This record gives sequence, C-alpha cells and structure tokens, in this order.
Amino acid sequence: MKLAVQEQLVPGRSLQEKFAFAVEAGFDAIELRGKGDFHFAGRLTELKRALADGVVMPTVCVDMPHFIGDFDPAKRKDAIQQLRSQLTVIGELGGIGVMTPASWGQFSLRLPPFEPPRSAEEDREVLAEALGVLGEHAQRNGVLIMLEPLNRYENHMVNTLADAVSYCAMDSIRVVGDTYHMNIEEDDPCRALAEAAPYLAHMQISESNRNQPGTGHLDWGAQLATLDAYGYDGYLALECRLRGEPEVVLPQTAAFVRKFL
Repeated sequence: MKLAVQEQLVPGRSLQEKFAFAVEAGFDAIELRGKGDFHFAGRLTELKRALADGVVMPTVCVDMPHFIGDFDPAKRKDAIQQLRSQLTVIGELGGIGVMTPASWGQFSLRLPPFEPPRSAEEDREVLAEALGVLGEHAQRNGVLIMLEPLNRYENHMVNTLADAVSYCAMDSIRVVGDTYHMNIEEDDPCRALAEAAPYLAHMQISESNRNQPGTGHLDWGAQLATLDAYGYDGYLALECRLRGEPEVVLPQTAAFVRKFL
C-alpha cells in the first residue's frame, strides 16, 4: 500500500512544491481535487507539466456543489458532464480514476423533514443511470469511476461499502472506502472491507473525529491488516482536517500510518 495526501492539505505554491514536501513528509503521491465548471480540465497544462516533473497524481476527489444523485435533473446532468471531463483528464495523465459520492449534504433520512422527495427505487434508478454513463466513459479512457459511501447525515443513498458494491455493474465502476464514514456506518469495518475487497479500488483515511490518523479511536492495525490480507495494494489517501500545522503533523501522520504497513 502507498500513501497519498490531498493537495489542499500540503503547503506549497505549485504541485511540484507540494509533491516535494509530501515526499519529504513520507507520502508517495498527491490526490487531486476536481472542482466544477470544467475547472479541472482548465488545469490540464499545469497537470501535464507537473507530471513531466515527476509528480505522482493517481486520483481525483470530486469537489463540486452538486452531484450525480441530485434531485434536480439539470444539476445531475451537469455533474455527469463534469465527471466525464475529469475522467478524460485523469486518463490523459495515466491515473487510476475519479471518485464521487452519490451526493453530499443534499438530504438525510436522520434529520428533518425525514421524507425525501424521491423514493428509494427512484434513487437507485438515477444513480445506476449516471454510473452507467460514467462507467462507459471511464472504460473508454482506461480509468475508473469510483463510488464513495458517505455517512447517514451527509447522504441518504449510499452509506456502506455494500451499498456501493451493489452499483458495480461493470469493471470500470468501483468502490472507495473512507475510514471516517465507515466508523459511523459499518457494524464491523474489517468485515466490510473483506467483503468489498474485490471491488475496492481506493481508500481515503481519517480518524473517527475527522482529524488525521492517530488522534482518535480507530483500530488502524486491524483495518490495515485486513486490507493487506485481502491483497489491497492501492493508495491510502489522507482526507481529513489537520489538528496542528501541516509542516508538523503531516510527517507525524505518515510515520504513524506506516507503522501498520
């Protein structure tokens, strides 16, 4: 397993500077953020220059105001177009793929008004249709579209790894595990990882409190041993809040996680 860190967490004025810091701190790669309005495609020159300079950028985490599970058809359509573009770009860079939740912050069954404007069956139809389009585009570009489950307060459609696996209708649709969301939703995180292992393409890591690993109560030894036992050899990408200054806590975090690898 290799360590990555999201670009916004790392000090530096350019991707080259960020990567140099990340490597010195103990990371192997930078995880990119994919904003909307085709902003990510607008970075192609910057990204290609960074790639030529040796910056490792395997994955993109979507960073948009709306997603493929939005209740608004126009916003769903835009999210699909944005993700198609991001898949094309990461394909040009020789990366692994792009990850997205079904939605974020749109609705929770655990908070008022409790009744969503769309049925569970309609939710599934909407997501399956979007992922089908994106899966075909990903396949043509030699990359993956990766579905990330979020906790029940941030998303009402896909909360567990098993939920996400149920949408893997083609080889180019895969699953992202996030240790923070798993801590809330999975009865047994290690069992969930084991059962999802054939579909697991990427992992994002943060603590039970959403800060960096080592500041909460997650059993890192058990979860990382499970990933190793089932042959996961992808990235562990740091996506969290930092408790402390990045110059101090990022090297500490890399060292903490590497103790279990």
